[in-house]
Formats: sequence, C-alpha cells, structure tokens
Amino acid sequence: MTPSSVVRRVWAIVPAAGRGMRFSPGALDSTPKQYAPLLGASVLEWTLRRLLAEPRVHAVVAVVANDDALWPPLAAKLATPRLQSAIGGASRQQSVINGLAHLEPLAASDDWILVHDAARPCLTGAELRDLLDALDRGASGAVLGAPLVDTIKREQHGVIAQTVDRQGLWRALTPQIFAFAELRHALHEATRAGLTVTDEAQAMERLGHHPALVRGSPFNIKVTRPEDLEAAARILTSAEANTMRIGQGFDVHAFGPGAHVVLGGVRIPYTRGVVAHSDGDVIIHALCDAVLGALGLGDIGQHFPDSDPRYRGADSRVFLREVAAHMQAAGLKLVNADVTVLAEGPRIAAHRLAMAANLAQDLGVAPARINIKATTAERLGSIGRGEGLAAMAAVLLDA
Repeated sequence: MTPSSVVRRVWAIVPAAGRGMRFSPGALDSTPKQYAPLLGASVLEWTLRRLLAEPRVHAVVAVVANDDALWPPLAAKLATPRLQSAIGGASRQQSVINGLAHLEPLAASDDWILVHDAARPCLTGAELRDLLDALDRGASGAVLGAPLVDTIKREQHGVIAQTVDRQGLWRALTPQIFAFAELRHALHEATRAGLTVTDEAQAMERLGHHPALVRGSPFNIKVTRPEDLEAAARILTSAEANTMRIGQGFDVHAFGPGAHVVLGGVRIPYTRGVVAHSDGDVIIHALCDAVLGALGLGDIGQHFPDSDPRYRGADSRVFLREVAAHMQAAGLKLVNADVTVLAEGPRIAAHRLAMAANLAQDLGVAPARINIKATTAERLGSIGRGEGLAAMAAVLLDA
C-alpha cells in the first residue's frame, strides 16, 4: 500500500455559492441551481451524497452563501459529522479558497483536496474511485475529463472561422484533486495576478504542475440550464437500475505437516502447514468464490478442480488473476472486498498490508479497496481446537 493511501486524507470541497449559481431570471422562480428539485431531492443533495458514500473521503465541506436559508435544512437532513460548511465568496475561486481556509486547522499540508461542482449530481462512484486510484498509482494531482468526440468549430461574428483540430483535446470535468498546500498556493497566486481561473487545474498548470487526466463519463454533466435537469433525471434514473453485484465466499483447510501457511499470497512461517491440493490459501480461495458468486459463475471447484493435476501445489494467485479476467470481461470492477480469517494461529497483523497489496494487484484495484481482518473461534469447534483455519470473503462489483 502506498503512503498516500495510508496517511494522506482526502477532504472534499463543494463550492455552492456565488453569482453563477442561479438559473436565468424567471426560470424555476430563480431557484439556485444547487437546490433545484431532482428526483425527490435537490441537485446539491445528490452531489453531496455521492461524495459522502466514498469511504476514502474523510469529510466534505459545502461552501455556501452567508444568507443561504436552504442550507441548514439540507445539512440537517443529511445529518453526518463528515459534512461541514464554510461561507463562500463571490466567485468559485474565492469559495474554494474559503473552503481551504476552513480546512487549514484540520488538514495536513500534503492531504488531498478534492473539489467538485455543486451542480454535477451525476458523478458515479466508479468515476470517483478511479480518480482516487490515480493517486495510489503516484499521480501528484488528477482531473476527471472526457475526450472531445465532436468536430470543433471556432466562431467569429456569427459564422465559422475555423475548424479546430480536436486531437488531444478533452473536456475538463470535476472532481479535481490536488495536495492542500499546492492548491492553496496556486489559487492565491492566481488571485494576486488578477486572474480568475475557470477550474483548479488551470491555477495549478500556470505554476508548472501537470495533473493526470482520468477518463470520466460524458454523463457527468453540469446543470447550467433548466433543461439540464431533465437530462440529469434521465441519467440518474438509468443509474438507479445499477449493475452492482454482491458475492460471498468461504474456504477452510485442515492443518497438516509443514512449516508455513500461505495467506493472501504471503508465505507465513508457522508450526504446521495445510492439507490442500494447491497451496491452500484460504483467503484467495474465499475471495475467488465471492467474485465468482457475484458473477454467477459457480465456484472455485468448478473452475480449478482438485482432480486436475495442473493445480497440484499451484500458487492461488493464478486462480485469482483468472477470476479477475472473468470479472473484467463482464465489464465489472471490484468496488471493495472484505475478508475475515478465522484461526487460532498464525497471527496475520504484520502481514495484512502485504496481503492487500497482492490481492489488489491481481484484481487490478488500489490496496485501499481490500480489507483483511482476523478473529479466533474462542477455542470452540475444529477451528477453535486449532485443527485448521478458514476465511470468509464478501465483495461488491460494479461497472
């Protein structure tokens, strides 16, 4: 696991104040965009709920107008200590600066600051996870974007003046994420230069930073006109018919002759080994069963039978990589996996990070998506008597 996924917290700022937050006069009684009704909630509520649903987001700061009478009821409805608020400024840029000032006593200088438009309610959990995963891969900052697919024309005096080469051109979306101190410095420098940036990446770019581009969905739209609400409603309604799949798995092996056990792909010295056709890795076997179950593809015994001599003494990570290929072929990704080892021994605390790193590598996700824990059977039953060990796994898959 990388230091960023262990130490550096993620804080989200949602600028929801300023002159640009209203529809044109007369539209929806001039309701602020962020409070426009959308499928039984408001645009802002959809936006905040998506961010709060991501466990790696430590807290969300909504930056609202000083006289925003609609904010207190929404905050009370969401009712979570992870949701905070700050007073915004006249521009998006100043509102983000105010949000950073609010976080200054709370966040470390190298914590991550994720900024997301209040009026982008269609962000998916997969997009947010992909953005955060870019940090685990070493990015110093990241921006969601979508490559341009339309032919681009430059207009002059109401007529086409030029066709613009779209090669390498992307639409910048949000969220965008940068280190706290670097983002604060970039925004202050832009303000001192009299420049109003249109997004955080622009402020970072002018100081020589080159954030990673993470492909997002073209359906991550920004509600700027009343008719955009209809499009957002269609997108969200479609998303509600979601592709989430849940699976669970269990595996158990008896102890036998030997001087080590393999758990999560890690060889752990122990007073005994396990009786198994392969390497007897109960964590990986349970995890394979959980993923196969979510995919509706049976169980590990059907795919890797113990009657097949090819799998005698096999490294179970080979099984997991093949199961991951089935998952990817189905157009699904691992959202998270939760694994529990049941054993009186060996102790696994010192090996959990290495296990999570192995499993994450084979499943093509960040180690933060993998949780491994252990418990004993309180000396009850065969596990409690030390006759063997077992593991249970639960997974969530999504598109």
